Amino acid sequence: MEPSKTSLPENAYRPLKEGEVYYPVVPVDKSLPELTRYSLIWGLVYAALFSMAAAYLGLKIGQVFEAAIPIAILAVGASAFMKRKNALSENVIIQSIGAASGLIVAGAIFTIPAIYILELDAKFYQIFLASLFGGFLGILFLIPFRKYFVQEMHGQFPFPEATATTEILVAGEAGGEQARVLLKAMAIGGLYDFIIGTFKWWGEVFESRAVPFLAGIADKWKIVLRLNVGAAVMGLGYIVGLKYAAIICAGSFVSWLVFVPAIHYFGQHLTVIVGSTATTLISDMTAEQIFFAYVRHIGIGGIACAGIIGIIRSSKIIGGAMKLAWTEIVGGKVGAEKSQVRTAKDLPMGLIVLLIIILAVLILLFFQFGVVNNWMYAVVGLLIVLIISFLFTTVAARAIAIVGTNPVSGMTLMTLILSSLILVKIGMSGTMGMVSALIIGGVVCTALAMAGGFITDLKIGYWLGTTPIKQQYSKMLGTIVAAASVGFVIMILNETYGFVGPDALVAPQANAMAAVIKPLMSNQPAPWMLYAVGAIFAAVLQMIGVPPLAFALGMYIPLELNTPLLVGGIIAHLVSTASGDEKLNNKRREKGTLIASGFIAGGAIMGVFSAFLKYFNFEKISFVAPIITEHWGESHAGQLLALAAFALLCTYCYRAAKKVK
Repeated sequence: MEPSKTSLPENAYRPLKEGEVYYPVVPVDKSLPELTRYSLIWGLVYAALFSMAAAYLGLKIGQVFEAAIPIAILAVGASAFMKRKNALSENVIIQSIGAASGLIVAGAIFTIPAIYILELDAKFYQIFLASLFGGFLGILFLIPFRKYFVQEMHGQFPFPEATATTEILVAGEAGGEQARVLLKAMAIGGLYDFIIGTFKWWGEVFESRAVPFLAGIADKWKIVLRLNVGAAVMGLGYIVGLKYAAIICAGSFVSWLVFVPAIHYFGQHLTVIVGSTATTLISDMTAEQIFFAYVRHIGIGGIACAGIIGIIRSSKIIGGAMKLAWTEIVGGKVGAEKSQVRTAKDLPMGLIVLLIIILAVLILLFFQFGVVNNWMYAVVGLLIVLIISFLFTTVAARAIAIVGTNPVSGMTLMTLILSSLILVKIGMSGTMGMVSALIIGGVVCTALAMAGGFITDLKIGYWLGTTPIKQQYSKMLGTIVAAASVGFVIMILNETYGFVGPDALVAPQANAMAAVIKPLMSNQPAPWMLYAVGAIFAAVLQMIGVPPLAFALGMYIPLELNTPLLVGGIIAHLVSTASGDEKLNNKRREKGTLIASGFIAGGAIMGVFSAFLKYFNFEKISFVAPIITEHWGESHAGQLLALAAFALLCTYCYRAAKKVK
């Protein structure tokens, strides 16, 4: 029996039993309005607005926010306000188009501002085309893997962001108890994170240094524990679940509790700076500095190796996709298969291959006439883009499917290093080399950001019963608008504020890329040994049956963002095992998922709002200034209060999830 149109099926989040079928919310033999004039217009409006907002905040504040959840909330609210019936599928399309904004922004602001930071020049068409081609490439490379990630691996990956967005869309359509639970959790999580982000009544991160005994250990042995106490991150952990949260956290513990103190122990007596990634003696470094200078590069090597392992393990899937493409091309079938059910229709493989070939030619012409003015360099640049984007597409998708975080900055850093070395080897260095490497990196970064984000949209569509081919067409339209908006904003912000100097925009990721690429173009060495250690780690993990990508993500992502995942995973485990009644446990877990989704949504919305207030100097308003306690929040007492507040939030999540009628 198929489910009603106002609730997710019981088997939405778990693996299917043998012979069991998943029926989406909108049945496959029925169809709600999807890609309509209403959904197209609103989606493109959100894509433009959120692209400008995300680029502005990302460069000014250093925060890149995902637009999918805020746009889903706005779409649900607008359809309710306009009393639009059967708007569920339209809202999925609106969210999918609009969410292109955050993905294009992540690709652009990580790399393009580095051109200005290095005092070089970037034209609007270079920014626009790098973002546009990268976005299209990410979409086209991902489509052949849609069935594998969203259908064949059903229930194997937690898809935290997709889960949260789906819960919002379903609750908005259903109303009643589901909507009340979600809205209450959004209010609690949003208020909690707003207090942290705006008023600083308690710290955002608890450090073990706040405890006197542990402070001594941190100073002497560089052993530090850190915990982000935000509601959104803990909610993410609940959805990720204990299995993956434990693996990710294990990677973090190896980085922070093994590698960091070990590097300090062996390097504390050295009188020279070691490695190309450090600027300070190891003896003068904090635990955090050791992590960013040395250990994080081990995580990058692990992610790269895990990606290669994933490609090898997915060779049958890749081979099958290529065989299907060849069959369609030879057979002359470039149209959609008529026999497929609505919810299984993708862009035909033959058409995808044709579009990739056309896109490759356009990228080649762009590199030749818009960047390097040399056919050999242009061909090399094209090969770098195609090979790395293809190899890391599944890595980005798998990372989003597991933890909801795309390690795109790490993969882009690896791309910049590889492309810089290759370009230098073929005789291209200096100013032209740096611009070329950064634009190549921009295309790859955008492709990987898009691939990771688009798998979220496709999973949402699978759960709810949206037609995939319509999502794919609409995502391309959103990419065009987002790329134009981002290019416009970056150039305006460079003219207005700049990226260099005391009053310049922060642009932390672009500054990091600029710092890496300048010495590489001067033939200075990259930290290959650290990458090799990470790669060996990933290979060993694969040998013993531990998912290497999840572990490597933990090694790469800062500790404070991983520990709350473990807390959320533990709460999910306790909620879903508290009773001997499996049906009751499932009901409790589902309610907990709704609460966790509310925390994520509330935290996302209020995080953006706090960033805007910060930009407009909200804290300097006379009646506001006295209630902002930033120094107190960062103090040891403020961190201990943060730990107590976090404990109360976790207790609420656990007890509220267990209250099931």
